[in-house]
Amino acid sequence: MTTSQAELLPATRRALSHRIAVAQSEGRAPSLVAVVVRDGQAVWHGARTSVDGHAPDENVQYRIGSITKTFTAVLVLRLRDEGLVDLGDPLEKYLPGTGAGEATIAELLAHTGGLAAESPAPWWERTPGSLRPELVDVLGEQPLRHPVGRRFHYSNPGYTLLGALVEEVRGAAWEDVLRREVLEPLGLRRTSGRSRAPHAGGWAVHPWADVMLPEPAEDLGRMAPAGQLWSTTDDLARFAVFLARGDDRVLSAQSVQEMRTPAAPAETADLAAGTGYGLGLQLQHRDGRLLAGHSGSLPGFLANLTFSVEDDMAAVVLANCTSGPQVTAVAADLIGIVAEAEPRIPEPWRPLPEVDPAVLELTGQWYWGTQGFILRLMADGGVALEPLSGVGRRSQLRSNGDGTWTGLDGYYAGEVLRPVRRTDGSVSHLDLGSFVFTRQPYDEGAPVPGGVDPEGWSGIR
Repeated sequence: MTTSQAELLPATRRALSHRIAVAQSEGRAPSLVAVVVRDGQAVWHGARTSVDGHAPDENVQYRIGSITKTFTAVLVLRLRDEGLVDLGDPLEKYLPGTGAGEATIAELLAHTGGLAAESPAPWWERTPGSLRPELVDVLGEQPLRHPVGRRFHYSNPGYTLLGALVEEVRGAAWEDVLRREVLEPLGLRRTSGRSRAPHAGGWAVHPWADVMLPEPAEDLGRMAPAGQLWSTTDDLARFAVFLARGDDRVLSAQSVQEMRTPAAPAETADLAAGTGYGLGLQLQHRDGRLLAGHSGSLPGFLANLTFSVEDDMAAVVLANCTSGPQVTAVAADLIGIVAEAEPRIPEPWRPLPEVDPAVLELTGQWYWGTQGFILRLMADGGVALEPLSGVGRRSQLRSNGDGTWTGLDGYYAGEVLRPVRRTDGSVSHLDLGSFVFTRQPYDEGAPVPGGVDPEGWSGIR
């Protein structure tokens, strides 16, 4: 991905450089590398290192840990889009006898399958994958820690099962499927299961002294779909653009939007922190901005990929230390620095090339009982229903091509809006999931359920 430093103002570039310099220094990282993407292009790349006269660039590989899970989720969504699996299917349908087969594919993707967070001892991240050659070695004798589907509990073995599902359905190794179906189409040439030069070495930094210890880089074997991959800021910048926009060669825009839709019940602490989880993507609400992406860590490495669809921006931060810099916060800050210093310039307003008079007739003010709403025609042919007060239920709805619309989000997601016309063709009211919306509050000329008092509106009687 081409990097154009000139696209950002000098003050913005300095603020970005200052942020990663503070992160590398205070986090005591041997090296830290970052990239910022705007409008689908890398616009800034920065690096800090403890080695004089050398700094990693956008082509140096780092291990990205659990960002690998997002790649695995993409493979599973591809199976769904091809009709080969259903997200509501229990795992048992495809991989019988695991002891975790009650969990559905969607629940495994969202970490609500009730599985343990880790595989049985010894610590899988620092030991060879050959110690866990079969799924039973990954899951142990008692795979479940919670009732299936009841709560979010992050599970590395859950994504091992999803990788095994991909292998079972495709009839090929997980990494081969990933390379063929995701890495090659998206041009991610420096993303791989094993390190390729140039790559960073992983280090543990002593918590109370400025000394380091090399970390082992194990092949994770069966656990690979949960955290095996190595990548670069350049490749992950491309991947972030894909996750925000979709690419029909891999997944449609609708499917990647589904990935970043909350799919797991949030714990009380998560609600307070403004965090959640979709299908292979972490979600966070930070500084008024909705962010999606994923973090990753393995001994010797920290990684984060974060993007904002609304700002059309992304940031990637990679470091080669076991702990230290808060890479998730750094990535969010990089997006915030650019978004606030150089706000996105909107496209010029343009009138629609054409409009259906029957649809235009529906726009304007409506009432559900006594609460006022506005129905707006959107540029894509859909409509948006919004409360006049700014507070209350709202939804965007897509056209079904037959004069009705289906809700895409909010309270009315999946519900159908249907204009009801009188015998003369004029609109009597809107029916939205059985709710009657009228042009006037409790319009006596419309079939309001329960009827309208014939004496009409009055003061104290």
